[in-house]
Amino acid sequence: MDMRLHNGVAASGIPGAVWVKSSASVGNGNCVELAALEGGEVAVRNSRFPDGPALVFTAAEIEAFIDGAKRAEFDRLTG
Repeated sequence: MDMRLHNGVAASGIPGAVWVKSSASVGNGNCVELAALEGGEVAVRNSRFPDGPALVFTAAEIEAFIDGAKRAEFDRLTG
């Protein structure tokens, strides 16, 4: 039986999820939080909606995103 989670699953319904956010978060509740999942995937949620939907990414997808963030490839999207 395939127990993989799908995109849009309720973040509060992910068993055993321990959500973490960047120490650079402002502290006003507007944060992106991530949780490592049992199968090696990573779930992402909006901290303003902790019971809302989560997006689920493979480890490779998260690694590519983090690499791009480190290279400032997304800086033009803010400010």
